[in-house]
Amino acid sequence: MQNVVILGATGSIGASTLSVMSAQTQRYRVYGLVANTNVDKMLALCLAHKPVIAHMVNEQAAMTLKAALPPHIGVTVTTGENALIDLVTSNQIHTVMAAIVGAAGLLSTFAAVKAGKRVLLANKEALVMSGALFMDACRQSGATLLPVDSEHNAIFQCLPESVQTNLGHCSLDAAGVSSILLTGSGGPFLTAPLESLASVTPAQACKHPNWSMGPKISVDSATMMNKGLEFIEARWLFNTNAAQLKVVVHPQSVIHSMVQYRDGSVLAQMGNPDMRTPIAHCLSYPQRITSGVEALDFFKLGDLSFCEADIARFPCLHLAMQACEHGQEATTVLNAANEVAVDAFLAGQIGFTQIAAINESCLAQVSQSSLKSIDDILQLDSLTRQHAWQAIKRIN
Repeated sequence: MQNVVILGATGSIGASTLSVMSAQTQRYRVYGLVANTNVDKMLALCLAHKPVIAHMVNEQAAMTLKAALPPHIGVTVTTGENALIDLVTSNQIHTVMAAIVGAAGLLSTFAAVKAGKRVLLANKEALVMSGALFMDACRQSGATLLPVDSEHNAIFQCLPESVQTNLGHCSLDAAGVSSILLTGSGGPFLTAPLESLASVTPAQACKHPNWSMGPKISVDSATMMNKGLEFIEARWLFNTNAAQLKVVVHPQSVIHSMVQYRDGSVLAQMGNPDMRTPIAHCLSYPQRITSGVEALDFFKLGDLSFCEADIARFPCLHLAMQACEHGQEATTVLNAANEVAVDAFLAGQIGFTQIAAINESCLAQVSQSSLKSIDDILQLDSLTRQHAWQAIKRIN
């Protein structure tokens, strides 16, 4: 029986994780649920799953939840950063699903890694912000790191065990790998006229053709920044160089990524676009369990198509690939700038195409300074957010 903590329990990954776990109650116990402010959803989750601990990042939300919970169900409500770190590092915990979106998930995910937990990584920003520090902490603590993002999970499944068990410090050359093919759907605007992108609304950007996701990741998918962040994540997970990573646009989202080998073989992981598949794989690795996802029906599949990513259409992807080449400071800056820019777009403060402009203006200030600790990273993150908001004010 694994005791599991879900960081980001009220989000889409949290819902999918609970769906998989609910069908495997003999294997997994919902020990802790963590959310920010969504009291109504957390209350419903507590009543349904009866965790030992329900943690609300927002103090007022914690007070509201505590007052709303019936005393007899025995759920302890906590709040505060120290209580969250205590939860993910507790000796009672075996597995941590790290699914808090953005930089907000870095500290708790890093703490779980340092404590040597089995960490299911859905928070790509943790690696984008702290790459080398994060992977070094995994090695030092003996933590088991398993990628949940459908693309990285697909790559993981297509790699030999020698790579799977040595993430961040593996040798793709020694494993006979020539390149990793990172697929992406291209989002809702893959074929839209370029001149129409400036007038895109938040509602249009959040309407992904294949996946059901939260607003931030949906916008990132529309700009293909999500693929850019995944490019950076793949660099750290699989210890690649830029020449070993390629982005392939695949609109149907059936092939989730591929690995090309030196002998000419290409291994691909396929499946319906449902996050329960990679979640079930990570929960049970190296075994396999039922995920609840319908099997892929090849007789109904239709055609699969592929194309290169158009940089004129997706400048954010290009910026991310450049940042990855430049190093840790650049990727930390890009992540912070993008979070601010996407928030501003969703709030109607800037246009869709101005997201890339904000990101580029912040990247122009990168000085290649050394980031030696999480505190250094958080300080740079904070400074970049200030610069990004100043750029937004200039636009307005």
